[in-house]
Amino acid sequence: MIVLGIDPGFRYAGYAIIKMEGNRAFLLDYGFLKLPQTKTLIERTGMFYEFFNEKIITHKVDHLSIETPFLGKNAQNFMKLGYLRGILYLLTSQHKLILHEFAPRQVKSALTGFGGASKEQVARVIMRFFPKIETPQRDDVTDALAVTLCGLWHQKNPLNHL
Repeated sequence: MIVLGIDPGFRYAGYAIIKMEGNRAFLLDYGFLKLPQTKTLIERTGMFYEFFNEKIITHKVDHLSIETPFLGKNAQNFMKLGYLRGILYLLTSQHKLILHEFAPRQVKSALTGFGGASKEQVARVIMRFFPKIETPQRDDVTDALAVTLCGLWHQKNPLNHL
């Protein structure tokens, strides 16, 4: 089983890919896609699609894990995030992936035991799971690592989380 977790965004999209073999999990890839603000919304949407389509093919991903969105202060951003979620649904269909969606509180609770945990608390737990990686440069990457672990645990439940 190979899980791709994505924290979508029109400026930065965090991602992580974890492979499960038996009872061992291997972090295959992680980072973020920077989408230039100088590009149009259409161009950035295309870049987002191409980038994640390539990740799915290259790593032979069979599960996709994402957070459900919440309406923050900016309804326009919420709507634009819907475009990226649509792309992820399309990729799920095209590649016949299994989709896992989690509310932000579910992700925080699964990692820290508390649904109202801060991003810093989640990041500290992530670094305990992956002590050999560099501290992620962006919260988007930490969020992607967290949602990827949730997808892994939800499917196989190796550590009795979720």
